[in-house]
Amino acid sequence: MNMGSARHPNELSIVDGLVQLSFLVQSILGRVGGEHDLSIIQTRLLGIVRDREPSMLQLAQHLKLDKSSITGLVDRAERRGLVERIASTSDKRGFNVRITSAGLQLVQAGGAEIERQLHAAVEVLTEPERSQLAVLASKIVGAGPFAGKDSS
Repeated sequence: MNMGSARHPNELSIVDGLVQLSFLVQSILGRVGGEHDLSIIQTRLLGIVRDREPSMLQLAQHLKLDKSSITGLVDRAERRGLVERIASTSDKRGFNVRITSAGLQLVQAGGAEIERQLHAAVEVLTEPERSQLAVLASKIVGAGPFAGKDSS
């Protein structure tokens, strides 16, 4: 036992804590997305396009997928009427992706449920602890190797 890092018996290490927290968030995203017949990656796609119209390349960068994967992802969402391709104003051969009203309704319904479940997950924390968690999470995400590259 390492005496330099004495922890409560039920307290996770920083690595285990972050991994378990990630699993919890991914589980919520997967469960709520599944209720709307969306995979986690489709949920993330809609989260990205809900308030912007990225190019296919920008989507690939945000989602860390290759071009063919993005094309298939957008094709499936477009067939469901959740997004539409629009001509790019900066690239005559390119397209941007815009959310449709049906997609926006799905984002609003699913987003409200995701928010409710995430708030329920942090109910064990006091209000000052929740505020501190928000500050720390923002600091970690903002300083990480992908800072500013994925806001979904």
